[in-house]
Amino acid sequence: MNGDFLEHYFTNNSNLKSEMRKIVYENKGIVFTFWSDLGVFSKDKIDFGSRVLVETIVKEEKRNHLNILDVGCGYGFLGIVLGKLLDSSVTMIDVNLRAVHLCEKNRKENQINGNTLVSNAYENIQEKYDMIVTNPPIRAGKETVLNILLNAKNYLTPEGVLWFVIRKDQGAKSIIKNLEETYKIEILEKEKGFYVMRAKNC
Repeated sequence: MNGDFLEHYFTNNSNLKSEMRKIVYENKGIVFTFWSDLGVFSKDKIDFGSRVLVETIVKEEKRNHLNILDVGCGYGFLGIVLGKLLDSSVTMIDVNLRAVHLCEKNRKENQINGNTLVSNAYENIQEKYDMIVTNPPIRAGKETVLNILLNAKNYLTPEGVLWFVIRKDQGAKSIIKNLEETYKIEILEKEKGFYVMRAKNC
């Protein structure tokens, strides 16, 4: 397995064949259906870190009717589940064209209010959001991850929050140190080496 294969979920490969598959997830008695394919992150099952992130947010977040931004949305798991369970509008963005296509299909199928855009991090974003959520693409490198996390501050409302998940062995503690001057950070959950963090502008 070479590096190109590992990195394909945050790049675009026009020669990649399609093998669609369906993934089902249930939360609070609501059944979600996701279409996935080759060339997107966690194509065969819901990523464990993403699941812990969503379930922690749903447990902790007392607000609803939010304006949410899902950065690096993949096929839409984070944004779609949060949009439904928090009765919120979600904008979902990714640099991967296939992921954006799948995400929009899944958004419509699960009847989520919002939209899906191709965007490299925040390049096509103008609004501010009550919540930004991301499971950042660690394999894209620390610079890319920090770009997503640090620049979120420019797209948050005054009461807005950034939620993200990073594995301890993929640099969670060093990422926290990089963010401490910009945000007040809380670790809300630790499970199987995954840290779920909530950050607010200082």
